Amino acid sequence: MEKEIKIALVDDHALFRNGLRGLIDGRQGCRVVAEASDGAEFLELPEAMAADVVFMDIAMPTLSGDKATTLALERNPNLKVICLSMFGDEKYYSRMVEAGAKGFLLKDSSIEEVFAAIKAVMNDEEYICNAVMEALSGAMRRNEEAEILSEREIDVLLGICRGLSTQEIADSLYLSKRTVDSHRANILEKTGSKNTASLVVYAIKHNLVEV
Repeated sequence: MEKEIKIALVDDHALFRNGLRGLIDGRQGCRVVAEASDGAEFLELPEAMAADVVFMDIAMPTLSGDKATTLALERNPNLKVICLSMFGDEKYYSRMVEAGAKGFLLKDSSIEEVFAAIKAVMNDEEYICNAVMEALSGAMRRNEEAEILSEREIDVLLGICRGLSTQEIADSLYLSKRTVDSHRANILEKTGSKNTASLVVYAIKHNLVEV
């Protein structure tokens, strides 16, 4: 029998929490074990702090989602935090990435994307929903900050920011999958990024993509 996935919901709108709970609880091996109306309340709930996955709103009273995420991960580094936002804005995304969130969903995401995000973070992967990717990725701009990357590496980075898989990037650039993996490794090293989420933040902060 597969391990039950314990879920915590942190959002200041009770109706939204109730709706999400109704969609998640008891499905695909998930069980909602705690709810909180803001970050401070979340940090005081033992059940929430012991959850596997936390759906965290960012704009909340008392204690914001990014600050709550930072404090929670200091206490329990195994928590998988998925950011829930009404906005695909770069500033919200950046704040949650820096806080340690692993997943990013807009509040109008489909339930299929919700479960896809849960599956990804439970497998120690990041998940960025399509709508957020579309909001964050645009035309690539060449400037001084891009000089550390080759033209081909910039092409690969753009594909990453658009949410393409390694195979999709390889097909679009007429490269082998192994070559794309090599470019990705070089990009991570050159930019000092740790994962896909931080690569997207790097690209935005250095004006390599238009938001």
